[in-house]
Amino acid sequence: MTSTDSTALRLEEGRYARFENIEWWDQARLQKARVLVIGAGALGNEVLKNFALLGLRNVVVADMDRIEKSNLARSVLFRESDEGVPKAECAARRMKEICPEVNPIALVGNVLADIGLGYFRWAEVVVGALDNREARVFVNSVCARVGRPWIDGGIEVLHGIVRGFAPPQTACYECTMSQADWKQINQRRSCSLLARRAIANRGTPTTPTTASVIGGMQTQEAIKLLHGLETLSGQGFFFDGLAHNSYPIQYQINPECGWHEPPPPVETVAAMTSNTPLRRLAELAAQKLGGLEAIDLGRELVRELNCPACGRTDEVWQPVEKIREDQARCQNCGAEAVPVYFHSLEIKDKWLDKSPRQLGLPAWDIVWARYGNSCLGLEISGDNPFAN
Repeated sequence: MTSTDSTALRLEEGRYARFENIEWWDQARLQKARVLVIGAGALGNEVLKNFALLGLRNVVVADMDRIEKSNLARSVLFRESDEGVPKAECAARRMKEICPEVNPIALVGNVLADIGLGYFRWAEVVVGALDNREARVFVNSVCARVGRPWIDGGIEVLHGIVRGFAPPQTACYECTMSQADWKQINQRRSCSLLARRAIANRGTPTTPTTASVIGGMQTQEAIKLLHGLETLSGQGFFFDGLAHNSYPIQYQINPECGWHEPPPPVETVAAMTSNTPLRRLAELAAQKLGGLEAIDLGRELVRELNCPACGRTDEVWQPVEKIREDQARCQNCGAEAVPVYFHSLEIKDKWLDKSPRQLGLPAWDIVWARYGNSCLGLEISGDNPFAN
């Protein structure tokens, strides 16, 4: 037999052959997995790149920002020609270039305001590639409410941390927060609208090397979780890239944390959308619970803006993150307006005649109905993009 014949007979390895040589590896499981990645910056780029290489077909990536030149030195999926393009859209497109069989979905929006909670319930695991505590607190609260584990990652210069949370069974992100952390969040929440916007625009110093390490570890934790292996659940790992004094961390459940009771059940309401009057949802909830006291929202919204100088009031009905700078100033006198927040509606409120969208909620969201000691989550799934 000639060497040419030998070459012709040599079997070609499949795309995932080296993974499938791992004893416990289940490529079909990964291809069916549903993952939500929040953040497509330096850290999110590494996670998404790895998911594409691993062949995860069902990945949703959410990010509100557009690509800037400063992103190019830290983000493997972005190019100079991408400046001005939404990060989520560009990252999803590059994932498909890496592996044509993946089907990433891009959500351009702020997780605090624009991402329906149905996406969290759809996902089997949530990966956080975030750069601020307030967003982490929100993601943690949603994951606890819908019973989904999430993997948090954080980077700064040559340091980073990976943490896994699965409340109510394990410690959650809020359990790890100190009084100083809460003070910082509360100070930001008490800031004026314009001051909050200025704080949100500050960047964190990072390097691509640290992002690569932490993003790789987050991906690895997600893969282990999807395979049913032991993970950093209620635990963390601190990476010290300067002196290499890296170490694991064990977190304890804070007895004062409210996310460690079993979450209330959530039912899918496919017949209603974000354009359906909320009163119809309230009527359905009252039938199921035997009565209704209130509808709780999964996020805090602004009902109106009041001017302390001239007394003008403007209804806005949107999350604080979406209030524009020109809205934050009184249209009469130019003074900065004061927001009136709400996160719950009682059965007597006339606002129940508005739809979730009119209240400022995103599509495919979840609300919680309360009556006495009973609580029921209602997933408004008529606009679920995966339903068809």
